[in-house]
Amino acid sequence: MSKDPKHVAQAFELACERYSETGVDPNSALAELARIPISLHCWQGDDVGGFETARQALGGGLAVTGNYPGKARTPDELRQDLDLALSLIPGKHRLNLHAIYGETNGKGVERNALRPEHFKSWIDWAKRNGLGLDFNPTFFSHPKAADGFTLAHRDKGIRQFWIEHGIACREIGAAMGKALGKTCITNVWIPDGYKDTPADRKGPRERLAASLDAIFKKQISPKFNVDSVEPKLFGIGSESYVVGSHEFYLGYAATRKMMLTLDAGHYHPTESISDKISSVLQFIPEVLLHVSRGVRWDSDHVVTLTDDLQAIAREIVANRYQGRVHIGLDYFDASINRVAAWIIGTRTMLRALLLALLEPPAIRAAETAGDHTARLVLQEEAKSLPAGAVWDYYCQSKDVPVGYTWLKEAQNYERKVLSARQ
Repeated sequence: MSKDPKHVAQAFELACERYSETGVDPNSALAELARIPISLHCWQGDDVGGFETARQALGGGLAVTGNYPGKARTPDELRQDLDLALSLIPGKHRLNLHAIYGETNGKGVERNALRPEHFKSWIDWAKRNGLGLDFNPTFFSHPKAADGFTLAHRDKGIRQFWIEHGIACREIGAAMGKALGKTCITNVWIPDGYKDTPADRKGPRERLAASLDAIFKKQISPKFNVDSVEPKLFGIGSESYVVGSHEFYLGYAATRKMMLTLDAGHYHPTESISDKISSVLQFIPEVLLHVSRGVRWDSDHVVTLTDDLQAIAREIVANRYQGRVHIGLDYFDASINRVAAWIIGTRTMLRALLLALLEPPAIRAAETAGDHTARLVLQEEAKSLPAGAVWDYYCQSKDVPVGYTWLKEAQNYERKVLSARQ
């Protein structure tokens, strides 16, 4: 793979000629791609550990596999790792934080007492780098979530604790959005559910709806913060019943006119969230995507250029949903270099979006004309168009390494920085 800028530019010129024959302008596609931010997930860098003073074992049905050396141990190390990752990804993006990543100066601060000042360093870092921030309450890895229930808990006191945590996190999200001038999306996911068949499916859902209404009662300007709710099919320890199912949250989001999160790993393996996007957007204003790659189950593997990923990207672009669909990543792999995992997943997501932006309009025209034979032919032929040359040029134009050459920088960082961490 040539790294010569002249060769990259020449290949791009030839690709433009080829694409022009299909009615596609690669320069316009790249301009559009540059306007789509991806929200990187902070928890890939430290295996969903966070920085609470009294750290708890990972709970909520979450599991991180692998013991690759060099995970971030402090906020500064995590930001350092993110700096490298972002320097090797084309475009301007965002960071998605969990509440357990606050900085409390060594003091124990309960989750319902978290305030914007505990995230000041993250806000300052994002401002220096021109990034937006997204946020998540952390309803797991806590003694008050040890039995698998939070907002749907039978105990009113425990429910109230988590309601207060949700309220605090909305205020933090709003403070982030106001400070950065970029709207923060605060996403609510809870682990509540049963391992085996429950006797009462209705009660927990009634309690969850009431808890959510309490959390979202205060009106916050959408200029600063937008709320989203995230369903799940099952989890480890909640295989038989999840309170916050897809149907529950779809109904909740539709009736409250709020955002719904679709996580690629939270559905049956035979389902694809690409098919859900145009359906739910008929009834709700916006969607947040958590893009991961499940292997047999919700295993959150690093995103690769699969058919599912390309279908997700195409659904966004083909329907011009760029302003209504917000893209975040959500996986945690400790079996490989964690920084490289961010880079692989984000660059792959961007490549999938580029492929969608480069799709020849003749494909849709054939479908409109009722010529499904031509549609299939054109879909297959589009797979051999020179999208790789356009992607290489985009990386070069954004001053990031072309092709796999970024790996050398990640390996050097591993030798100099990550290997020194115990």
